[in-house]
Amino acid sequence: MQLLAGDIGGTKTKLAIFTFNGGSLSLISEDMFSSGNIPSFENLVREFLSKRGASVKYACFGVAGPVIRGRSKITNLSWVMDEKELSHALDLSRVRLLNDVQATAYYVQFLKSEETRLLNEGKPTPEGTIAVIAPGTGLGEAFLTWNGSRYDSHASEGGHCDYAPTTPSEAGLLEYLQQKYKHVSYEDVCSGPGLHDIFSYFHDEKVERGESCSILLKEISQSDDPAPLITDAALSKNPDCEICGKTLDTFISILGAEAGNLALKVLATNGVYIGGGIPPRILSALTDGRFMRSFLKKGRMSELVSMMPVKIILTPRAALLGSARYGMDMASSPEK
Repeated sequence: MQLLAGDIGGTKTKLAIFTFNGGSLSLISEDMFSSGNIPSFENLVREFLSKRGASVKYACFGVAGPVIRGRSKITNLSWVMDEKELSHALDLSRVRLLNDVQATAYYVQFLKSEETRLLNEGKPTPEGTIAVIAPGTGLGEAFLTWNGSRYDSHASEGGHCDYAPTTPSEAGLLEYLQQKYKHVSYEDVCSGPGLHDIFSYFHDEKVERGESCSILLKEISQSDDPAPLITDAALSKNPDCEICGKTLDTFISILGAEAGNLALKVLATNGVYIGGGIPPRILSALTDGRFMRSFLKKGRMSELVSMMPVKIILTPRAALLGSARYGMDMASSPEK
């Protein structure tokens, strides 16, 4: 039987066709599109299926936004998606929408060892809660709980909670961003756009002190996606952009702190997984101890979080494969 799965993000949209039989899932065809260039999601799906001569009955899409009663407004796009409307428009038996990080979380239980990088071994509690945090275009959070026979994944919009600084420099960043946003969330500082905002904060500080600025400033300010330019300069220790290094340090400190916050909120005794598009690009910086120092700084709860395994998800297909796995289980279990 064939299944359509998708990872619908604010920047990119991935669609794929899978076959499944007896719990085995096989990828048949996959393509990626720029989300901002898609006028009609339904037409895109029809064209995708038509070109491959595919006949599917079921579809499951991981979407970058909250899903309420089968309906979602994509956070960084104008799209509104509805399970019943998509099912009717695409002539499918069933369509399921999941938050994209919930889909990533669903795939955690199927991750292969080569698809992760260990940051903290800890002492996991079997069948304990698992947390997932994923910085990319936004900051997604989700978690898994054991239901007695398997793990269920749950969505969260925790990335939109109030940003709480932990250092004087981060407090200055909060004051700086309060002039720009009515509400400053973790997503505002711990995402691709957040990297640019942190960079702007350090840049404007230098300007106020009358110091010279990075020669990369023009290139960064004119880029449609400045985050990779900032992280690449930081990782290469480019002497022409000292503030790129400070930007990445601050980003990692904030990500570690919020990962620790999420771990405490859901009591993630069976592990914390770092997903999203940014972590694999900054792997060397995440594995040098900076992230874990921030993660572990939890006062009287520091010993507790030190017992939690922490891993980075390396595969860029986690949300797509999680959607496919969920769709397969949905098709196999009518009540799901």
